[in-house]
This record gives sequence, structure tokens and C-alpha cells, in this order.
Amino acid sequence: MSGKKILVVEDDPSIRRVIALALKSGGYADVQEVESGDVAVEVAFEKRPDLVLLDLMLPGLDGLDVCRQLRSNPETAAVAIVMLTARGSEHDIVAGLDAGANDYVTKPFSKEVLLARIRAALRKDTACAADRVSLDGLVLDDVTHRVTLQDEELRLTLTEYRILELLLRNPGRVFNRSHIIDRISGGEKIVTERTIDVQVFGLRRKLGTWSRHLETIRGVGYRLDERGGKG
Repeated sequence: MSGKKILVVEDDPSIRRVIALALKSGGYADVQEVESGDVAVEVAFEKRPDLVLLDLMLPGLDGLDVCRQLRSNPETAAVAIVMLTARGSEHDIVAGLDAGANDYVTKPFSKEVLLARIRAALRKDTACAADRVSLDGLVLDDVTHRVTLQDEELRLTLTEYRILELLLRNPGRVFNRSHIIDRISGGEKIVTERTIDVQVFGLRRKLGTWSRHLETIRGVGYRLDERGGKG
């Protein structure tokens, strides 16, 4: 059975039942159902589903607003979103995709097509996740080469970016300065140990309170503390 968590957001109980049965037949056991957009956002932030099946017309927040809120929050920005709605005009489809949906399935739908779209969205989400690293409100996207903190873009030097990426991708691992130089410069000694200290100092200043995750191991080097010094 699939270990993926799926959140179904649909206000029609009969359609929710059809979707739940389809997901069960497809091997998805961890399925949660909600009826409104407001609750969907709360549950998504709390449970961190792998995929959201999202109706467009909902009480409270509509599907477009839910999609935008999930995409704008670093903690849920990478979730796969498939819109499932009766509104199938070209305008509606474009609006859904522009809001951040991975795919758009119109009602009525076949079980086989729905499951195929879900599998495709989850595969795409897994591929994107390899390019994106996030922790405590900070998101590093290796495709766009952007780093955001609480949705605000940080202006980092190339060396700062490479140091941050190295530490983010290897939480808890201690890197001495020479090792950092080798990893971020491809073995070319274009960066000195003193430069590493200067760049980490600059990183801490730009990261503000988030810099509590960057731990100095005295006499050795640096590591990323996922708990950020929290006991």
C-alpha cells in the first residue's frame, strides 16, 4: 500500500465517497477528507499531505485561494495539488494552473484517469523535491537558484548560497573548513578558510534569527542544527 498522505477537499459527500473508494482501490490508505477551503488550509499546514485533491467551488475559501495559500507558505509550497472540479472551461483550467495546481481533472471523471493523474503529480512532486530544500520557513530552490525566508527573497553571494545548500542538504553533519572548500569549489582552491568564516558571518547576518540553525563547532567547522538550538 502507498504511504503517501492525500487530503481530499470536496463539499459534496457523495463525490467524496467516490473519491475515497477510488483512492482505496489505488492503494492509498492514508486519506483525510474535509469539506471547506478554510479547514483544508488548516489541515494541510498541520498534516503536511503529499497531495491535495482540491475542488474549485467550496464554502469559505474557494479552491483557487486554497491553492495560492498552500503555494505561498514555505511549509506547504511543494505539496502536489490536483484540482478536481466540474468547471472545465479553458479559462477555469488556466486559472487553476496559474494558481499553482499541478493538474486539473474535470468532473465527471473515470477512476483510472484520476489515479493516473495522481501518480503523475506525485512523481513530479518527488522530482521537484530533489531540487528544493526547506527548513523552518527557509526554502532553497536549486532550479531558480533562489533562497526565500518567510516568503522574502534573500540576496546571497554565490559562496554563501553554496555553503547554505551544502549544510541544508546534510543536516547534523559537521564540515571542517577544508571540506567545505572542496565541496563548494569543485576542488579548486579559489576559496580560503578565512573566506568561509567571512561568508558564514555574512549568512548569519542575512538570515537573522534563523541563523540559530547554523552551528559553529569550535576548532572544527560548521554544521546545520535542524532544531535550531531548541532543547
